[in-house]
Amino acid sequence: MNPLLFLAAVLVDRLLGDPPGWPHPVRLIGAALVWLERLAPETPVLRRLFGAAVTLALAGGSALIVHLLVTLPGVGGLAALYFAFAGLALGSLLHEGRTVLALLESGDLGGARRAVAGLVSRDASGMDASAVRRALAETVSENFNDGFAAPLFFLLLGGPALMWAYKAVSTMDSMWGYRTPRFRDLGWFAARADDVLAFVPARLAALALVGAGWMLRRRPVGVWTRIRRDARRMDSPNAGWPMAAAAWVCGAGMGGRSVYFGRTVDKPHLGPAGGWDGPHLRLLLRVVSRAGTGLAVAGGVVLFFF
Repeated sequence: MNPLLFLAAVLVDRLLGDPPGWPHPVRLIGAALVWLERLAPETPVLRRLFGAAVTLALAGGSALIVHLLVTLPGVGGLAALYFAFAGLALGSLLHEGRTVLALLESGDLGGARRAVAGLVSRDASGMDASAVRRALAETVSENFNDGFAAPLFFLLLGGPALMWAYKAVSTMDSMWGYRTPRFRDLGWFAARADDVLAFVPARLAALALVGAGWMLRRRPVGVWTRIRRDARRMDSPNAGWPMAAAAWVCGAGMGGRSVYFGRTVDKPHLGPAGGWDGPHLRLLLRVVSRAGTGLAVAGGVVLFFF
């Protein structure tokens, strides 16, 4: 992985995000998963085996296709830049976060609900403004890892091909990794694989958020001990780390009652007491932006010297 290409991909992601109308590999992976679900057997054991086989095939196939494209003579460098920046989602995450916040502050609760519904898997139709703000804070902090820190980590380790192997697994987890009758067996392997792959990046993401907080003079006493304690409350071994870090750095709590697929879930409380308002959310977006820059610079330094 060339350090200049690595940093260029981060810069293009921050400038362009996910341009509307552009082709995106995640959409192709998603379309493949919709089609493949129709082929899944009905027996639980066979569904598990089918889901595992699809996970391995999509991850390996994605890596192979990207590898072949980035090694093409003449255009391989452009392909590498495209796949590297397309695998990162910090630019679009910050843009969407600012959009939801602007809608809330303009009094357009309906627009804010619709906008946040595109970022979360929970039901946003009945949310009040407080619930929308909390949902936004939770998805921005969690997706800082899923959409940026983890892909960046695998881009650093193995270039665009390894990054897209991870992205395939992550996309499968986001589509099939639910504990519902429909996906419980089909997505079990993808969910476990994503847990393993994101284990280190999630903790690096939390560390970067704490570091960004220090730069912005947000330095809660004993913050790492509190993050570790809160992160263990989550069912996911990874999601709680960036969420707890963002909550403690920004001084507002996460968790509580949410509706997923018609089922009410009481999520564990993370961070201090108190809800999210406009200033807290603006601080969160600044912290996430700084943390992303810090991870990118650190990755570039590692590539340059090693």
